Amino acid sequence: MKTSREEERKLEHLSPFELKNSLIALASESHQHSSRSMLNAGRGNPNWIASTPREAFFTLGLFGIEECKRIKNKESGNAGVPDKNGIGERFELFLDKNQDLPGIQLLKNIYRYGLDVHHFDKDNWAMELAEGIIGNEYPFPVRMLEHTEIIVHDYLMKEMCNEKNTFGNKQFDLFATEGGTAAICYIFNSLIENRLLKKGDTVALGVPAFTPYLEIPELERYEFNVIHINGSAKNKRGESTFQYPETELDKLKNPSIKCFFIINPSNPTSVAMDKISTDYLVDIVNKHNPNLMIITDDVYGTFVPEFQSLLKLLPLNTLCVYSFSKYFGATGWRLGVIALQKENVYDKMLRLLPEEEKKHIKRLYETLTLQPLELKFIDRLVADSRQVALNHTAGLSLPQQIQMMLFAAFALLDKEDYYKKTCTRLINKRYDLLWEGLNLPVIPDSNRAGYYCELDVMEWAIRHQGKEFGEYLEKNYEPVDILFRLAEETSIVLLNGGGFGGPEWSVRVSLANLEDENYRTIGIALNKILKEYVDLWLNKK
Repeated sequence: MKTSREEERKLEHLSPFELKNSLIALASESHQHSSRSMLNAGRGNPNWIASTPREAFFTLGLFGIEECKRIKNKESGNAGVPDKNGIGERFELFLDKNQDLPGIQLLKNIYRYGLDVHHFDKDNWAMELAEGIIGNEYPFPVRMLEHTEIIVHDYLMKEMCNEKNTFGNKQFDLFATEGGTAAICYIFNSLIENRLLKKGDTVALGVPAFTPYLEIPELERYEFNVIHINGSAKNKRGESTFQYPETELDKLKNPSIKCFFIINPSNPTSVAMDKISTDYLVDIVNKHNPNLMIITDDVYGTFVPEFQSLLKLLPLNTLCVYSFSKYFGATGWRLGVIALQKENVYDKMLRLLPEEEKKHIKRLYETLTLQPLELKFIDRLVADSRQVALNHTAGLSLPQQIQMMLFAAFALLDKEDYYKKTCTRLINKRYDLLWEGLNLPVIPDSNRAGYYCELDVMEWAIRHQGKEFGEYLEKNYEPVDILFRLAEETSIVLLNGGGFGGPEWSVRVSLANLEDENYRTIGIALNKILKEYVDLWLNKK
């Protein structure tokens, strides 16, 4: 049964991820009454994985168990724990005698990378690998394991900073977290706890944006005054590029804006800031707002060639959040990391707090150190993540950290970027098939990640049929009508771009989670419904 306009009007106020549930129900019902498959392109969970670092993970587990049974091996299943004395030589022997095990060559190369590039002590290095894979100890250091942090730092330098041969100089402190989601929660919490942001403060948010990032600042605990920095730029043909115009970035010149939160490349537009925009932003920060705190979520950066994070361009100001979930097909692993330069504006602003607020902070952390006011912001993040009192049990689980390190090292050692090229080719092929189905040309864009595609129906309508047709759509339909038609008529589920702070009439297609040819099908279905709108309009004229 066709959803009424009144029902659509009510439902469009929901978060896209809640609206999705209604669309799935409609698409499922439609699917049951036809021979069509239901295609849910509403969620960005990738349908690929990085297999080799997972093979290395499970093979490393065999070594860990071997080490434990070497100490004690009871028939009841009770074993000992790894012993550091001579473990480096035993690991080398394990690598040599198990040539045929899956992932063994990657393990060899990672072990040698640690010894040859960073001059790790082989017993300390092998012990971290063994204890990490077994998970028999609490995380220590609580922020991140010593050798793992160095390897992941190298990975971030390569993928987020486009620095391919500068390993060894550790510029950033890292905090391993339970995915990017936890990282964002920890950051907002610590900014409030440490009085760097207060309830009602003015913050900026780059939009369109992942919907939870639109919702978090409005929570009762924060109630920030949010200024939107709109990615509303258009090219000469009048098509959205989703870049930030200078007039939007100029809002950040106002020093009352204390924090700028951005997803780069964005979700849902899946486009990275171009060089013109980043250069302009750097100039604004340096000349007008030098204490601006920047939080950037760069999970999709690995899908953009030669990507450079704001972490590289504005290292004093930037807290970078990176998640391993999308690139490595690891959403279920919950692997994320926060990176902050050793010298940064967050620690600077802590030193400049009024004395009364310093007294509060001193009480907050005085059980951790004799010098609580000297505690770095990133270490406060760790403590706050466990309500301070449980700081000694903080930290991401050791097996998770080891899998994170294996992912990072796998990409680092892939000198020809075979894995990256495979992932980007896959995404680009799906993007092309979608637009082929839409019967529209693909516009080249070197800043496109392509993980998602956002199509602005109103922009399409006015460009192809004129302003009068656009006015007809607005008068007769809700912006989400096309989503309900897709679900009811074709069993296809997409998300509404308006729910991400994007154009109201836009739709988001995830290019990550369906088979390649499904995207041509989605494009054809979208094109068919767009033509139906045109036919209805022409018949009424």
